[in-house]
Amino acid sequence: MSTTSEPNTASQPTENIAPAEDGTLRVALAQIAPVLGDRPRNVQMHLDQIAAAKEQQADLVIFPELSLTGYFLRDIVAEVSLPRSSLEIAQIVEAASPMGLVAGFVEESRGHHFYNAALYAEAGRLVHVHRKVYLPTYGLFEEQRYFSAGKRFQAFNAARLGRVGLMICEDLWHVSAAAILQAEEVDAVICIINSPARGVGGPNIATAETYEMFARTYAQLLGALVIVVNRVGFEDGLCFFGQSLAVGPDGRVIARAPAFDESLAIVSCDLAELRRERLITPLGRDEQLLLTIEELKRIKRRRYEA
Repeated sequence: MSTTSEPNTASQPTENIAPAEDGTLRVALAQIAPVLGDRPRNVQMHLDQIAAAKEQQADLVIFPELSLTGYFLRDIVAEVSLPRSSLEIAQIVEAASPMGLVAGFVEESRGHHFYNAALYAEAGRLVHVHRKVYLPTYGLFEEQRYFSAGKRFQAFNAARLGRVGLMICEDLWHVSAAAILQAEEVDAVICIINSPARGVGGPNIATAETYEMFARTYAQLLGALVIVVNRVGFEDGLCFFGQSLAVGPDGRVIARAPAFDESLAIVSCDLAELRRERLITPLGRDEQLLLTIEELKRIKRRRYEA
């Protein structure tokens, strides 16, 4: 039996697409509470939110991590998994057209490996699939027991956004992922998460503050739009806090969804800010990629070949 798995990218564009230098992109942050293991009900939830986003003239709708299945799947991972060619994926991709769409699902490869995955589609076409690279297996998390790890952070071209990088939850916690996407010259980073509320005391949630800090830092360092979409609701005794947010390339929060409640927040993103911020602070222009590569080779020799 072959164990060859599909490549992360659904299609390989032949040329880069520059983001619009003017105009506004309307992004719908679909902060939902998926039902654990109930894929048909979650598909319908997606269709309802997609319809609502279209009514509000959104250009892109983004759902949380594992939005089609819920998070604490454990032994039902194989039962709720889908190949990227499945009817359910085709249904939500077609329903979202011509909008862009980001959704989370359990992907089953041809070799019957299972991945925590995120898809990007637009104009009724699946453009890219990212497989979560960093699988948390500590504390209350145990993803490595049930999922295979993705192997790359690969940007892709989107019609309105330009170069886009997808991340899933723990991926955002590793600076190497951001460095790779900077080398990919991304204009936007979209990270979908399932983060429970931890460190609750006083007016703020510690995990929410951490994700906002990461998003604001990466936005400034990459000179990119950064969008983080979290879920809400309860699973396995844990409460997911929501507070999805969008951050402009200057590191300022553009909009934030409410804590703990389902919502469809429409965020207006000024794409001209990308150009303005890169003129003010040209970090991407000045990045020494070849130096980074050579230094990593040196470190590899010291750590793994000595």
